[in-house]
Formats: sequence, C-alpha cells, structure tokens
Amino acid sequence: MSTDSFLVFTGIAPHPPIMVPEVGGEAIVEVRKSIDAMAEFTERVITSGAQTVILISPHAPLEVESFVAYNGPTVYGDFSRFRAPDCQFTSSVDDELLTRITAEARKESIDITRLGERVLDHGIAVPLYFLIENGWQGSIVALGYSFLSNDDHRRFGSCIKRAVDGMGKRVAFVASGDLSHRLKPDAPAGYNPNAHVFDEEVVDAIQSAAPNRIIEIDHQLRKLAGECGYRSILVAIGASEGMRHECEVISYEAPFGVGYMVAQLTNIASQLPEEEGSLPALAREAVETFVTTGTMLKPPAESSGILAERAPCFVSLKTSDGELRGCIGTIEPMKTTLAAELIANAISAATHDPRFPPVSQDELADLRYSVDVLLPAEPATIEQLDPRVFGVIVEDESGERRGLLLPDIAGVDDANQQIEIAARKAGIPPGRPIRIWRFKVERYRE
Repeated sequence: MSTDSFLVFTGIAPHPPIMVPEVGGEAIVEVRKSIDAMAEFTERVITSGAQTVILISPHAPLEVESFVAYNGPTVYGDFSRFRAPDCQFTSSVDDELLTRITAEARKESIDITRLGERVLDHGIAVPLYFLIENGWQGSIVALGYSFLSNDDHRRFGSCIKRAVDGMGKRVAFVASGDLSHRLKPDAPAGYNPNAHVFDEEVVDAIQSAAPNRIIEIDHQLRKLAGECGYRSILVAIGASEGMRHECEVISYEAPFGVGYMVAQLTNIASQLPEEEGSLPALAREAVETFVTTGTMLKPPAESSGILAERAPCFVSLKTSDGELRGCIGTIEPMKTTLAAELIANAISAATHDPRFPPVSQDELADLRYSVDVLLPAEPATIEQLDPRVFGVIVEDESGERRGLLLPDIAGVDDANQQIEIAARKAGIPPGRPIRIWRFKVERYRE
C-alpha cells in the first residue's frame, strides 16, 4: 500500500432518523440528497476494504470524564422510538479492537466506560442502518464522546489510529453528527440568523482539504448554532492526523433547518495507483481469459507501482456466498513482476487447487477475487503470533517442507491452531521440531 496506516477511511455522516425510509415515510423526499450520498459513502467504505467500522455518536449516554463504548458481543439498532417497530438490525462488536483502543487510550490517561446498554442510540443506528442497507458487512465499535476537552477528543482519535495500526486490520471511522440545528424559523432548536455561518465554515474547511480549520471555530459560534457534530469531527480529525487528506463534501442540505453533511476526510482507496487498486480485477481477467480461451493473459505492457515490483502473492477465489473455490500462491516470488506472479497464481487457483475441480465457464460470473501480497517474513516465536494480524510459515529442520497460512482466516482463532494447520499443509508430522516465521499481507478484495 502507498500508506502505512490500516485506518483506510474516515468520514462524517448525519443521523436524522427521518432519513430512514421506515421512519420518514413520504418525508424522505426532503432528504433524498443525504440518502443518495450515504449510498456513495458506503461504496467508498466497501472499496476501502474495511472489515470493521468504528462509529462515534453525540447521543450515546454521556460520562463526564470518560468516553463510552457499547459492549458486545452483539448490539442492536431499533427504531421503535421513532414509530418504526419493525425496523431493527443487529451487529457484532469487534471486541479485540475495542480492547486495543481502550489500552491505547489508557496510555494517554483517557478512560473508556463500557455501557450495559446494547440498544444503539440513533447517532450510531442511523449511519449504521445505511451502511448495512447499502451492502457493507462487518463488525463495529460503537463509541460515544464525553465532556472532556476538545484536545482530549483529538488525542482520543490518535489513540484510535494507533490501535487500528497495531491490530493490522483494515478499519473505517465514521464521525456521526448533524451541524447547526437553528437554520430556519421552524427548526427544532429555534432560529438564529447567524447559525448558517457554522455550517459554512465546516463545509468550506472540508472542501478546501483543510479540516484542521474546524478545530479553530469559535466556541460561541458553535453554541449559537446548536450543533451536535463538532466533537465527533474532532475525534475524526485526531484519527486522521499525519495522513494525506482526500476531503470531499459528498452532500450538504438543510431541509428542516438542521444541517446534514455527508463527507469524506481520508480514503486510502483514492490514494492507490490505478494498478494497485485493480489487483483483483487483473486476477479476474486472467482466470476468465484462461477458462474461456485456454490462453494465459499477458502482463500489462507498462506495469507500474506495486504491479511492477517483485513480490509473492496468493490469489483466492470465493463464490458470491463466501465459499472458498480455490486458493494458491507463492511464498517466494517466482516471476519478474507482481503482475506476472498474480496472473500465474490466479490461473493456478482456478485450475490446480487439489481441493476443487477446475473452474468452469458457467461459474465465472459467481466468483469473487482477492489478492494477498506477502510482506517480508521475520523469524518468530509462538508468543509473537496473532492469527488475525500475521500469517505464519512453518518449516521442518531440513528446510525441505514448508507450509503457509494466511492471516485473518475464519475459524482460526489462536496461534497453536494456526501452526497446526500450516504444519499439516506442509506434511510435517505432529511433534516434529519446526522453525516459525510470521508475515503481514496487503489484502485487496473486489
């Protein structure tokens, strides 16, 4: 990747329940821009490869001296309070990431209180509803901000980023918040003729790719605007510090006198070279060309970026239902470029994985592709392994037998299990002495 962070997306989303069709009914025509923008927002989250989304809301139960987090293992979105009792959903909590965030925050003398409540407030539930409805699948960490200082909120964002990078799994961050609540005489918090200035300053700061300007917005202006998104945005700014901003206001509207903004602050997918972002597409083209014509696709004539480098990779094929259909790769690079390596491994995964028959032409439309580019391996002990972060290579004493298992494999929950599977793949009998290496991957999915 062209960045060293696993925080792959940060953005801002509004949370009026009236946006939810089951709640708003015919009134959703007034917020159509925001609804459509949330579809685009979700597509960007999906494209970023985020496996977990962190959301922070101004409407979670407030603690004076700590941030809060909804406890798992499962939390619930329920719009019964908004006259939509049949509109419900569930999400799983990424407890490992929440634990890591808690530990990083503690290093900065920042506390997180875990809530007993598992029904999400609408500041979390509304944006999460649109993520799920528009096709995102994954776990969440649901947070609420505090009465701590503005600087503490930015520092908390930095803690979140460190936790994400330490875990090594792609994560998106969503700051939930509406802007001014006083833009029209009939607005829910009353009217202030200067409230629009707050929204204009926030929108302009993002459009100018200068979100740090939001930090300097005058406190009195925020107060007269009656906003509820400022501190969520501060956490997002803290989380994205040191990253290249890819700011965009996807939409802004205020049909009911409240400012609703859908915006992007950072997006690693938009920073990737075209070749790097299209690794799964190249794998698909290679397989479809071979299965339909029997010929091997030639590498792009002018590969650049990561595709021009020399690196090992694994290519995985799955059905649209998530069932594995083939996976083959190389521990050491065998070709002169990653492009050539990827093409060869994609075809092998489709036609020579001994666990499956060769892919047929009828199956092509149902396949989904992912590519894992292996980063350099390092010697490790079993105590240094983490199956969600590191892949493992095991080798017998003679060096003749080696087995590899990629990281973050469903059902592989501990290091002993990871080593056992890798050794079995290598044909190393149980109990034999082995050497262990660990490695990370850059994973690219369709």
